[in-house]
Amino acid sequence: MGNRFTCMTKKETKDVGSRSKRMGRSQRKLVAEEDLHLQALSMALQQHQLSQRFEGSMSRRIGSTSSRRRNLSDSFSANKQVPEILENIKIKKFVLIHGEGFGAWCWYKTVALLEESGLLPVALDLTGSGIDLTDANSVTTLAEYSKPLTDYLVNLPDDEKVILIGHSIGGACISYALEHYSQKISKAIFLCATMVTDGQRPFDVFADELGSAEHFMKESKFLIHGNGKEKPPTGFMFEKEQMKGLYFNQSPSKDVALAMVSMRPSPLGPIMEKLSLSPNKYGRGHRFYIQTLDDRALSPDVQEKLVRENPPEGVFKIKGSDHCPFFSKPQSLHKILVEIAQIP
Repeated sequence: MGNRFTCMTKKETKDVGSRSKRMGRSQRKLVAEEDLHLQALSMALQQHQLSQRFEGSMSRRIGSTSSRRRNLSDSFSANKQVPEILENIKIKKFVLIHGEGFGAWCWYKTVALLEESGLLPVALDLTGSGIDLTDANSVTTLAEYSKPLTDYLVNLPDDEKVILIGHSIGGACISYALEHYSQKISKAIFLCATMVTDGQRPFDVFADELGSAEHFMKESKFLIHGNGKEKPPTGFMFEKEQMKGLYFNQSPSKDVALAMVSMRPSPLGPIMEKLSLSPNKYGRGHRFYIQTLDDRALSPDVQEKLVRENPPEGVFKIKGSDHCPFFSKPQSLHKILVEIAQIP
């Protein structure tokens, strides 16, 4: 190859230069995106294989200990400096909580970006989600659904805190955590999420789109009757085409394809449960909200209503994002997460 390079004519050299320029930044971006997708799919396959071999004993976390971290770390040269911005971030551990139907897998871009910034992300599978082997139909309470999160918080050292990020219905889980484990939480970030008030059900946030809970429980074609048709519904899952329109109207097709083969039914009980949130615990938490402005699952108007009725310390907005900014606007989401982490 070296000899061929040195023997090129001027014309050949000019042609190669032109092709190199045409490849440029857009080509490198496509290659990088392809690498991320391959890493995510490889990771999902490895986790599936582990779940078959070790069942209940396998880890339900994606983050600091995965082989993908080692691969992504290779992008750092030995002499690359950690960004100076990290000096302003006291709490570096982020715990990522997915929404209904999703799993830890949906955060793969966010995990990559946070790790490359020198931060410590951990994405968890909630009970009955992702590669957790629990039947979602058996999950009836928010406490059960949130158990992987609360177990993680319980096992933290006494002097350690984390930043929680909850997406969609995952907002109810981080609200629950704020109420019961506020001493372990530095900040709670609601990402187009159900930031409910005391006595409110997570489902109530979606009432404008889905109708009343009573109507949904009786008429919805998306309900799952895990204990038989004659008994109350136990879960729900939208049809694929409807999910594409609700959740992924701005997301890349490869991410949509990944979601279509990875999403699972959601337990119904946790989203129909009224939360008990006190001013002395939940009310003292440092809450932030990220609005998604091209969201068809939780409309911008509904998100605006949430922050108006239950004001957080800060509100951030992502233009052009659907309900899944970790797919459609990962860089914008990352920038906001780092900005919030720097707030004293």
